Amino acid sequence: MNIVVCVNHVPDTETKVRVGPDGVSIDRPGVNFMLNPYDEFAVEEGLRLKDKFGGEVTVMSLGGDTHKETLRKALAMGVGKAVLLKDDATRDSFAVAKGLAEELKTMGADVILFGKQSIDYDDAQVGTLVAELLGLPSVAVIVKLEIKDGKAMCEREIEGGHEVVETKLPAVFLAQKGLNEPRYPSLKGIMSAKTKPIAEKPASGAEVRVETRAMAKPGAKGSGKIVGTDKEAVSELIRLLREEAKVI
Repeated sequence: MNIVVCVNHVPDTETKVRVGPDGVSIDRPGVNFMLNPYDEFAVEEGLRLKDKFGGEVTVMSLGGDTHKETLRKALAMGVGKAVLLKDDATRDSFAVAKGLAEELKTMGADVILFGKQSIDYDDAQVGTLVAELLGLPSVAVIVKLEIKDGKAMCEREIEGGHEVVETKLPAVFLAQKGLNEPRYPSLKGIMSAKTKPIAEKPASGAEVRVETRAMAKPGAKGSGKIVGTDKEAVSELIRLLREEAKVI
């Protein structure tokens, strides 16, 4: 089975992000980066499929040289090959998906895995856009994946419950937390990953359709207001919600 996992290089969840001097991007110096957490579930699922069916797992990312750090994390987990589609320019979700899809067309993957979303911009669009560009079925927010006889049975999260769907391979799957428990890289894996080659290719060009005009941190929360401590405060609370907050 030929398995490809697409991953992203994102700011660490514990990093204090600051807006950069240009006002449209983050201030990168001093920011720690990591493998996107949802992509870890995708990598782990790819490795489990390889263990069950044989074949090969390739991890791929689109970005600058800094993405090699994330690719090496996946290699340390046990992935066999890594591909970096190099592009230092800022891309929107469509342009990222376009670059990934163009390379995926040449790879003949049976299973393509993504995390359900990337925690930097939280668009949750790239995986399904790639599927659309490739003309493949996709199943998002999966928490269970079973493959048999060229078909995939997936359990996915929906509002208020779970949904079971079936699709044919090749297909694109977007991993949700709960799909598996990602393994920790072993010391042997970490040392081996340092010497494994990362294939570098120029990312194909793509039209950027979304422009970031400004970026700002959320404003400070205003002070609270206590309108009373018993049922007599209800009418005043309703008045404030209607006249000041204007939410009812």
